[in-house]
Amino acid sequence: MDEFGLIAKYFAPLAGAGALGLTDDAAILPSRPGHDLIVTTDTVSEGSDFFPYDPPDTIAQKALRVNLSDLAAKGAQPAHYLLNLTLPHAVREDWLAKFTAGLAQDQKEFGVSLLGGDTGAGLLSVTVTAFGFVPPGQMVKRSGARIGDAVYVTGTIGDSGGGLALLKGQGRDLDDASRDYLLWRYRVPQPPVDFAARLRDIAHAALDVSDGLIADLGHIASSSGVRIIVEGERVPLAEQVKALWGADACLRAVTAGDDYQIAFTAPPGLSGPFSQIGRVESGQGVGLTLNGKQIAVAKPGYKHF
Repeated sequence: MDEFGLIAKYFAPLAGAGALGLTDDAAILPSRPGHDLIVTTDTVSEGSDFFPYDPPDTIAQKALRVNLSDLAAKGAQPAHYLLNLTLPHAVREDWLAKFTAGLAQDQKEFGVSLLGGDTGAGLLSVTVTAFGFVPPGQMVKRSGARIGDAVYVTGTIGDSGGGLALLKGQGRDLDDASRDYLLWRYRVPQPPVDFAARLRDIAHAALDVSDGLIADLGHIASSSGVRIIVEGERVPLAEQVKALWGADACLRAVTAGDDYQIAFTAPPGLSGPFSQIGRVESGQGVGLTLNGKQIAVAKPGYKHF
């Protein structure tokens, strides 16, 4: 099947308003009066972000969801996305059918639609550019953390890192249910998209946790000109992560990355679908304590280069 046949059969059914059925060179982005447009982009590549034997639908969902995570961390409601897909020459149509089924499932779940994109040949990689909307001036930036703020995080930390560890041969004595959970969290992130509107109301600074909790909080600390202390015993860990890593679970989890949860600073004492894990004070950088003892962090997270 040539490029245009592939687009017509597999991707045109995903197209939304303004995409012109994916038959033109560009799309019309439907405006939303009274809102700011928020744009983000991410690439996932074979060997770096997923394995060649991973299910095609989960590869598609990971590519889309890592972008939805960025939008949620800015307080934005997702709306549309562009898809640039590089495919090996040997790709089969049943792989594409499963890949686009994963996208269709997520479009329905998160209320987004495809605007367009591009296809090419090479090592498998997927680039998504996602568009969302926030009320004017309400995007939550990295640079707003205040001394005296508490630090919070949604969800649990380290699940995806645990799944990757399993795929690298660790945790052979873990039970099947725990293995399935961690592998699922590695392959299909669970970004808290529904939390975006609440985040706008309470957060002073925020970002999504992609490269590791300690590393990513370092971006807030740097942008805001503050120091962040993470209290390790308060970091939410799944029981499966504790079973996998034991006494090292906290340090492994906060530096693992690929969580796609939201870390944010806000006034202390808040309650909701998040955990208070630390504080903002004067100074620079990020520190980690465990039961009041300072913990050295040699590698705070994933480095792309």
